[in-house]
Amino acid sequence: MDAAKHTMKVMHDGKVVKTIPVTTGKPGYDTWNGQMVISEKLTVTRMNGETVGYGGEYDIKDVPHAMRLTTSGTFIHGNYWGGGAFGNYNASHGCVGLRDVRGGYDSGVPAAWFFNHSMIGDVVVVKNSHDRTVDPANGLNGWNMSWDKWKA
Repeated sequence: MDAAKHTMKVMHDGKVVKTIPVTTGKPGYDTWNGQMVISEKLTVTRMNGETVGYGGEYDIKDVPHAMRLTTSGTFIHGNYWGGGAFGNYNASHGCVGLRDVRGGYDSGVPAAWFFNHSMIGDVVVVKNSHDRTVDPANGLNGWNMSWDKWKA
C-alpha cells in the first residue's frame, strides 16, 4: 500500500490481482510504515478515539469490515463516511480506510472484497507514509526486525 499514492495493490502468488483506492492517516495522524499482520477480523465493530488516546475525536459504533493490524489500534477497515478521500487524500486518524457501505454486509464495495479475500496472518505493507516504521512488538509485526535481531 502506498500512502502517498492512496492505493493498495492486493497481491496473490506475487501477482497484482486488484488495485484499491485507500485513505490513510492525515497529517499528524500518519499511518505506520512497515509490514503489519492481520491479527483479527470483525464484520462490524465500534471504534472510539478515547481507547487510543485521541479523546472524543470520533466514536463510530458500526465500522464495517475491520481487520486489526496493531495492538495499539491500527486497522484496515471499511469506511462509509470518507466521501471523496479514497484514492485522493489521507483523512484518517492512522487507520487504512477502504470505501464501504454502512452495515458490513457483503457487497461489491472494495472493503467487502478485501475482507472476503484476506485472512488472519496476511501481511499488509505500508510505504511512503510520513510516520516511522511500526514497532515489531506492536502486534504480530516482527517482520520489521532484522534476522539477527529476531534470532537474538
